[in-house]
Amino acid sequence: MTQHAAQFIALHGQKSSLILDVGCETPQIIYWRAKLSEQSTGDMMRALRLRQEAPVSPIEELNLCITPTSGQGFIGLPGLSLRGEQDQWAANPLLTKVVQDNEHSLSLISTDSARGIEVVVRIELDVESDVLTFNTTINNINSQTVTIDWCSAATIPTPNDFDQIVGFEGHWAGEFQQHSLDAFFGSYVRENRRGKTSHDSYPALLLHPKTTNQAQGEAYGFHLGWSGNHKIVAEKMADGRSYVQMGELLFPGEINLTQGQSYQTPTLFASFTDQGLSALSQQFHQYVRSHIIRQSVHDKPRPVHYNTWEGIYFNHDLATLKDLAARAGELGAERFVLDDGWFNGRDDDTAGLGDWFVDKKYYPQGLTPLIDHVKAQGLEFGLWFEPEMVNPDSELYRQHPEWILGNEINKQLDSRHQLVLDLSRPEVFDYLYERLDSLLTEYDISYIKWDMNRDLNHQGNHSGKPGGHNQIHAFYRLLDNLRAVHPKVEIESCASGGGRADYGVLARTDRVWTSDSNDALERLKIQNGFSYFLPSELMGSHVGPRECHITHRTVSMEMRASVTLFGHMGMEMDLRELTDGEKVELKAMTDLYKQHRALVHSGDLFRLELAPYMNGLGIVAKDKSQGLFSYSLVACSSASLPDQFKFAGLHKTSQYKLDIIWPIKNTDKWPKSGLFGFANHLSAVDGQVFSGELLMQLGMQMPLLTPQSSLLFHLTKV
Repeated sequence: MTQHAAQFIALHGQKSSLILDVGCETPQIIYWRAKLSEQSTGDMMRALRLRQEAPVSPIEELNLCITPTSGQGFIGLPGLSLRGEQDQWAANPLLTKVVQDNEHSLSLISTDSARGIEVVVRIELDVESDVLTFNTTINNINSQTVTIDWCSAATIPTPNDFDQIVGFEGHWAGEFQQHSLDAFFGSYVRENRRGKTSHDSYPALLLHPKTTNQAQGEAYGFHLGWSGNHKIVAEKMADGRSYVQMGELLFPGEINLTQGQSYQTPTLFASFTDQGLSALSQQFHQYVRSHIIRQSVHDKPRPVHYNTWEGIYFNHDLATLKDLAARAGELGAERFVLDDGWFNGRDDDTAGLGDWFVDKKYYPQGLTPLIDHVKAQGLEFGLWFEPEMVNPDSELYRQHPEWILGNEINKQLDSRHQLVLDLSRPEVFDYLYERLDSLLTEYDISYIKWDMNRDLNHQGNHSGKPGGHNQIHAFYRLLDNLRAVHPKVEIESCASGGGRADYGVLARTDRVWTSDSNDALERLKIQNGFSYFLPSELMGSHVGPRECHITHRTVSMEMRASVTLFGHMGMEMDLRELTDGEKVELKAMTDLYKQHRALVHSGDLFRLELAPYMNGLGIVAKDKSQGLFSYSLVACSSASLPDQFKFAGLHKTSQYKLDIIWPIKNTDKWPKSGLFGFANHLSAVDGQVFSGELLMQLGMQMPLLTPQSSLLFHLTKV
């Protein structure tokens, strides 16, 4: 660990460089783009970045530093806003120390001794993935209390030619939708006050020039690893300079620091590429695989799920469940997850939450007979919980109505017949830990589906103060404590689907329930957005019922099954309703998944540039020895025949054998009478060898298919 006297510090990754100017009173990022050689010096950059005095502007322009403040005279959004009894609002921390642990990590320590404020910015670069992490800690070293109103993890300058902002929005059953807009003078701001990561304001952002696409061009990606209220800002100031900030959105008076107390922001994860948006995602995926996913989970093949929810809902019957487990095992499932409805009083969603005791009405001998049967089929057993919530119609609420988040004066908003427990109360935390620990100890449960089904509309805690911040930290601590005692239990993060899918919760969980919608066509869009920051092995993707229970669209088994191959596959339906043909197709897909999951869960993802009526992606092995590609026709083509399908990520000068592995080949559909009702030329390419450069640059002419059709290709280098 060294203290720096240098003017500049460089952090170099495989493909990018971050250069910091620490020779001024306030540290600033002066370069973050493609990797630089040693011939490019900080002095050169400082000279090239000189800005002259502009009309009606300060004689000496204020640096766009990592933590700008109003006390410095900054007129953009301050990176730190605080207040106290005197003039703490005007805090002006100046750089006092730079501590570098190694060539890839450092801490910038700035102090305002007059106000008793110390600001510590921590920056680390993961060399292998080129992902940077930033967080800021505020230490109160004065005797007076200070209130933190806003603290960004960092203020990161961005180039003017990065004129496209891509945000992520959505809703229940329609998460991870992208929207794009032109950068403008002013602020792009997204604020989330739902008390969870949210469906509608995912804490992530992309910036890139107009010329960037999936396959080429520069881009930045930003993700805030935090599961609660947050704020995202991308601003272009009137002087032409641009920056990005991300941090926790704090309610009034939520963070008050007495002498010696500290506040640390959530971590901001950021990465740069000059090779297109798919390459940017690959960098985030590599980081998640190396630093967030547990090694024990990473090394284990992701088992095929069977989840009971859309099969039986609240209609729990031991004989039926045993039958479903047997059917699931025959179809290739490896894990059986018993969803909502197994605990006391839970006949529907109006009652029982909080009473985490096995309902003897449905399970007179507890869960052991079901678990023993499930294991006899060769399946692991998983169980659904929603620990953070309570129904007013529950024994827990009747005994402890004071345990909820809220305000004694304001009426609670009704939502799903639920209220939110105040996890920051020690007695609430201890009760939940005891109940979950007791069940995990008594029964052979290898998996938890951890759900969270309502917003924290009333975030007041037991002290009457805003409680969102403490709620999330208590939630994290509850997960941490359970994992410490039950390290082999895997946990899924679910919040009415994909409402809690950030790096903060994923540091403590092992899978995301991507969306409550099992509609295959909707899933194509949802999973596409998910893939920007999260790898496929975290993406729960289930084959749903023939008629989707949310959209009521009827989709063939071929289409439904094909969409699940590129995630963590499962099935969620009443298996007793399957036709013989659907059973054959579903079993064929579970076999394909098991055959290819090692590739899907370790390879490089390539989203393909296709016409709007087509959807396609590929996953290619790191050594480019094989690839798996998906083509889906979601609507009728604009011409008499569809466009070319261009593969990606292959080795140009290698030869690849192309096998069409989906739909399954049989005499009814292919190749004799054509596929999906049309004759086609697929037999001319199936099993043939083609050069990588032709597959990528010329592509393959797609056949005439009916909408809602899918083809899957496996390429093997020869």
